[in-house]
Amino acid sequence: MFLGLFICFLCVKNGIIIMDCICKLFFLSDMENSYLITDCGSTTTKAILILKGEDGYYMAARGEAPTTVEAPFDDVTIGVVNAALDLEEVTGRKLVKDGKIYITDKEDEGVNAYLSTSSAGGGLQITACGVVGRMSAESATRAALGAGAIVIDTLSVDDGRKHYEKIDKLRKTRPDMILLSGGTDGGTRRHITQLAEIILSSDPKPRLGNLKLPVIYCGNKDAAKDVAQILGDLVELKVVENIRPTLERENLHPAREAIHELFLQHVMKQSPGYDKLTTWVSADIMSTPNAFGSVITSYAKKNNINIMATDIGGATTDVFSVMGGNYTRTVSANLGMSYSIGNVLCEAGVERIKSWLDFEISDTELRDIIRNKMIRPTIVPMTMKSLKIEQAVAREALRLSFEHHKSLARSLKGVSGLGDMTSIVNSAEEDTLVDTEKLDMIIGSGGVLSHAPRRLEAAMMMIDAYSLKGITLLCVDSVFMMPHLGVLASVNEEASRVVFEKDCLIKLGSVYSYRKSKMPNTFLTVEIDGKTYNYDYGTLNILELPKGSYKAVLKPNSRVNLGAGKGRPFECELYSGETGIIFDLRKN
Repeated sequence: MFLGLFICFLCVKNGIIIMDCICKLFFLSDMENSYLITDCGSTTTKAILILKGEDGYYMAARGEAPTTVEAPFDDVTIGVVNAALDLEEVTGRKLVKDGKIYITDKEDEGVNAYLSTSSAGGGLQITACGVVGRMSAESATRAALGAGAIVIDTLSVDDGRKHYEKIDKLRKTRPDMILLSGGTDGGTRRHITQLAEIILSSDPKPRLGNLKLPVIYCGNKDAAKDVAQILGDLVELKVVENIRPTLERENLHPAREAIHELFLQHVMKQSPGYDKLTTWVSADIMSTPNAFGSVITSYAKKNNINIMATDIGGATTDVFSVMGGNYTRTVSANLGMSYSIGNVLCEAGVERIKSWLDFEISDTELRDIIRNKMIRPTIVPMTMKSLKIEQAVAREALRLSFEHHKSLARSLKGVSGLGDMTSIVNSAEEDTLVDTEKLDMIIGSGGVLSHAPRRLEAAMMMIDAYSLKGITLLCVDSVFMMPHLGVLASVNEEASRVVFEKDCLIKLGSVYSYRKSKMPNTFLTVEIDGKTYNYDYGTLNILELPKGSYKAVLKPNSRVNLGAGKGRPFECELYSGETGIIFDLRKN
């Protein structure tokens, strides 16, 4: 609190101290009864109003408006105000006063606190540099992704490109910052200084503004002075702890903290209107992916479960997972449902997309429909045919993003000794951390999942895309409010948790998946509440029960082993939600 007050006294605009900032911090406590939270996206600014009633916190309403970071507006606060006015119209509560968010301690108007996340302007774009692609560069990538960034390029000594190609790429990409890593503490300094010289030769410029490009050095601590001497005054260098102090250990937290700090200091301040927005908010603005991930990690920790969440958007698909306490985020920047839908078609292929359709369509017609979505990204399906095609594409986008996620969500194999460059490059990693058989919950977010006409359609898209095993609880984000709740958790964990569980998380139901190439016909008997249900191999079954948790006994065919031994039953807990309980026994 005292640090916050000190910072507020330093907030100066046109020579006048912004006293509103001090008032906000006095209001900001566990006693807040009202919050207005916005998420400033690339195209849309989404606002939610959270109030505290007799039964606790709840989401009162949701509004939205176009994001206004581009000409002719060039001011993100215009979109924020418009989204708040949309909320005003829905709720009748006055939320805007004197052209900005109305913060007050009154109970019937304004709000006690205003918070915001942002991915407007393309979000935070980082180039990750490391000595070895499969070692330090991969660690740098994980650090950047975990901090809510989009990694637009990965550069390493062994990536196969010539020096001039790397220099040319750095000049053209113009990232928001560079993450420079490599070398264990006490190891060789030659390769990391080589990377620093490539950065020097490229004379990189930031994407936004005219300030020096931030470079975070998180490599061999013994080479820090050499790197600083090489880069000189060309960039703004920030040195943090080594991201890979030894080959067997990653240390991602210091780099992620530095990314977040420089994001606020450099990237946010260069975006149109963000300098004004920072004087409105009651706490630091968070990047949208970072806020999304904080909700996932806190919920997984609180309930001691393994979670995966997917946010499928128009241009990118983000995948978040917490497995055994290990948090991983990946961004498939070329897989989405509008701007990047053509890339899904190219990577998945026509035949895979057609395999999800229950009607005949020519390759040419399918391509034309998908390409039409790419050039008209805001259109929504108007016929059942176009809806099924979009959902088929979504299955492939989710599948491809999941495969990409698994390739990065892995623990590195321990290496004894430093070894030489060849042995490091050729060292193998252990299998992915994301085991679908160990996943307790999957959360789907994004328009194609959250706004599917029927909840069962959202469930089937996730089941088909991920090839699940065992028992998994499927959920969707009701109206895409997880980023809002992530920044809310930074000031009020209770409100965030309550609204997440009550208004955000829609439990579709448990799915039990057991898929083999060949199994006996009479496959599974399920006992729930004294009733018996028989399911054959090769079928997809939906058991509709009142919402709630059920103790179940699964009895397999005598030739089938479900984990307890051939023919042996086992007890489990299944949840019946919006789609009941699903038993997926289809052939592979």
